[in-house]
Amino acid sequence: MVGPLVKLAKERETLVNVIRTTIPGFENFLRPLPSSSWTQHLPDAGPVVVINVHATRCDAIVLMAGLEEAMHIPLPDFSHSDAVHLSQLLEATLEDFGLSVRGSSSELNISEDRAMRSVKTFGNKDTKETIPVMEGILMRLWAAVVKPIVNGLAMSRSENPTTRIWWCPTGPLSFLPLHAAGIYRGEAPEALSDYAVSSYIPTVAVLTERVKASQTVSEEKSGIFLLSQPNAPGSPPIPGTTAEVERISQAIKNSHPTIRTLKLEGKETTIKAGREGMENYSCVHLACHAKQDAQEPLNSGFCLQDGRLELSSIIKLHIKSADFAFLSACQTSTGSHKLSEEAVHLAAGMLAAGYRGVVGTMWSIQDRYAPEIAEDFYADLLLSGSSDSGGGTIDSSKAAYSLHRAVRRLRARHGDTEALLLAWAPYVHFGL
Repeated sequence: MVGPLVKLAKERETLVNVIRTTIPGFENFLRPLPSSSWTQHLPDAGPVVVINVHATRCDAIVLMAGLEEAMHIPLPDFSHSDAVHLSQLLEATLEDFGLSVRGSSSELNISEDRAMRSVKTFGNKDTKETIPVMEGILMRLWAAVVKPIVNGLAMSRSENPTTRIWWCPTGPLSFLPLHAAGIYRGEAPEALSDYAVSSYIPTVAVLTERVKASQTVSEEKSGIFLLSQPNAPGSPPIPGTTAEVERISQAIKNSHPTIRTLKLEGKETTIKAGREGMENYSCVHLACHAKQDAQEPLNSGFCLQDGRLELSSIIKLHIKSADFAFLSACQTSTGSHKLSEEAVHLAAGMLAAGYRGVVGTMWSIQDRYAPEIAEDFYADLLLSGSSDSGGGTIDSSKAAYSLHRAVRRLRARHGDTEALLLAWAPYVHFGL
């Protein structure tokens, strides 16, 4: 006698076969999509690298426009336990530096002395050299994960790289700064930024959707909405947000005064005003505190004068003009350790809300350097987009390159001490 579960299974199989054979476009219904279906809508500027981190093995799966099949790059020198160990080291280091939230009491006083004294050290087992832990994390990521991928893709080193690389890490690797991997001391320093401009994606599908949905922003909505909230009720003061937004505003006035701009500060930054600004301006810059809710990701949001502007509220707006967002707050692209396989952070949420590209942060940014990076970023973005846009719009397609160059300028001015690595490494670009 055929059991009820077997009978149901047969009925399901028959139904699925009917759907596949009779409905046009459903030939692969409930089947894994072939690689070619992904590569049709990938950007041309560089590869997409999905990194699998598992207890049994680690591998990079590379998708590229124009290639029908995915490329496989094994990572035999890295393991799931390595990723967990490095993420725990990073978390402990951030606690040592007091980088829990923007505006914390210690962040404005980070010095070279502190970088070498209070942070845990990371021993190089081959040379017996003891180095600051952040440098050790980035060296390990470079040697075991990123360098093999760079070699496998035959990337060329350049002072001004034009190749993009989109990272899609999984598991505990999601909490580590792959874009900053490299060797920052010694006679032969080398880093990923010498080879490519990095971006991240929560899933490959998000990127392909952005490529397919690429559209021109209407002149009516084109412009930038600048929001600064230095004294959100219940949060530490972050006075640097005022200087940050003012410097951006001044840069726009000096070089591209025709760009529509709305600037709100302090008590003006209500939830209602925030929603309206997003609806009416294609680009947004939010300099404020942010809160992430790991249990209810859609409750995550930005701390304003009268409460939290939540992701759920932003997504419900169905903003057709959404183009680019700069989230100058703490940990806007950090997921939950409990949900390490899920994209539950604010940057991914803004992509889901319709934004084409997002600059976010992996950990707390420093009030001391945030205005500097933001000013350099927009100066570069406005310059790079001026010839194409006629000076009246912001070309967000250059955002990843502008962030790359802004970080390089900060490093050139201040060096690559442990403290400075912690200052610039949290900045990341998501999306196109």
